[in-house]
Amino acid sequence: MDRYNIIIGQKVDTDKLARARELRRNMTEAEKVLWSALRTNRFGGYHFRRQQVIDGFIADFYCHAVGLVLEVDGNIHNNQARYDMERDTVLKTHSLRVLRVTNEEVQKDLPGVLARIKDAIGETT
Repeated sequence: MDRYNIIIGQKVDTDKLARARELRRNMTEAEKVLWSALRTNRFGGYHFRRQQVIDGFIADFYCHAVGLVLEVDGNIHNNQARYDMERDTVLKTHSLRVLRVTNEEVQKDLPGVLARIKDAIGETT
């Protein structure tokens, strides 16, 4: 799907790459829980990447095949709503869909979160 082919050829700042690697090594507990459900094509055969750099931003999880960005929001996001909105707008200019879930949702209702992801995938295919 060419419309989602934004990774190949993008110029990525070396500091941003280093930050993405650091975030992969130091995932939040909620990110670890969600990653265990998504990794190695466990989720309906869809391949997700974690801490993927897209247009200067680092997405928590990204599924290239359906152009879906998953964000797991912790308390810090309560103080950066405007930044998140601007970031989502930039990602949407690449025809990407952004799905936000909270840490609490992942930890208390993983099946519900996975159902929302499945629905989001269905809406993009």
